[in-house]
Amino acid sequence: MGVGTVTTAAVIVAAGRGIRAGGPAPKQYQTLGTAPVLAHTLRAFLRHPAIDRVVVVVSGEDRPRFLADVAPHLDGADMCLTEGGDSRAASVRAGLLALAEDPPDRVLIHDGARACVSAAVISRVIDALTLGAAAAPALSVTDTLWRGQGQTVTGITDRDGLFRAQTPQGFRFAEILAAHETADGTETDDVEVAMKSGLAVQIVDGDEDNLKITRPEDFHRAARNLGAQMDIRTGNGFDVHAFAPGDHVTLCGIDIPHDKALSGHSDADVALHVITDAIYGALAEGDIGQWFPPSDPQWKGAASDIFLTHAVALAAERGFTITHSDCTIICEAPKIGPHALAMRAKLAQILGIEASRVSVKATTTEQLGFTGRKEGIAAMATVTLVRV
Repeated sequence: MGVGTVTTAAVIVAAGRGIRAGGPAPKQYQTLGTAPVLAHTLRAFLRHPAIDRVVVVVSGEDRPRFLADVAPHLDGADMCLTEGGDSRAASVRAGLLALAEDPPDRVLIHDGARACVSAAVISRVIDALTLGAAAAPALSVTDTLWRGQGQTVTGITDRDGLFRAQTPQGFRFAEILAAHETADGTETDDVEVAMKSGLAVQIVDGDEDNLKITRPEDFHRAARNLGAQMDIRTGNGFDVHAFAPGDHVTLCGIDIPHDKALSGHSDADVALHVITDAIYGALAEGDIGQWFPPSDPQWKGAASDIFLTHAVALAAERGFTITHSDCTIICEAPKIGPHALAMRAKLAQILGIEASRVSVKATTTEQLGFTGRKEGIAAMATVTLVRV
């Protein structure tokens, strides 16, 4: 950070048990789409350009679960993991104290179970902190409010001036740390802590999609919200290689006995080449020749899994998950069917996905064209990438 730069940290509170949500694990560790709830929440802050540091507060017993189930979805992002207390207030204090040795100027405190928080909501809170010491998102209450006893309406409550609170709730760091040090622990959220210490809290626009997962049915709504935010990319690749003298061909990383080999600067694995190109295409990052020029002698005879591994890593660096790969190999010979399962397994290993998400199939051109004349092999592939 340069001199005079205002720093902003985020404390993600995820030490609760979430009993009302049901399920086999605390709600923040249950799967939502392609990753645990908490992974989606953390991605929103880790990807926000104005967030400089992230602290995750988890229970001591859940630390191994976080490292095993959540961390692998965060692409090695740098964050601080700290242990929470026996209440939300105690967990927030633990997160703030983790920042205290090198304090930021501002801190945003967010519920780990609000996985659908948008960059726009985060930005609105941060922008409001340029004008005051505290800000939080909220939604105006628009429905009529009843008071009731049992199943009977007993009265109507005026909804004017009422809001539904959301997170992240943002504060100047020094003020909210001091406020928590004098709080009695009965406060419902950090806004109440701030108000008790005399801080004025500005309301910014919240978002209906920014729900806190509380009950089992909330998972379905959150999945729909995240689906609307998904960046889904599809790329395709096509390549051909001529036959040359040899005793085998390499396809999808598997050596297949044949009376010819494939000609190419690398090992000429035409299948891995097209899958690699499909990933680069989905990322709008050129093609295999741009990343690994055939004019460069270091790639002569190289195993093509080097190229595919690079494309997979580049996709992860951009925040994408590969969800499916479909490759069609076009040739008269050799026969692909007997090797398809081994090819799928090898591809699944390189792509880092389940074999059930990998398709390898073959076809001929009915003895038409260069493949029909057994002069070489062609291949094409389609790959789908998703970023939430």
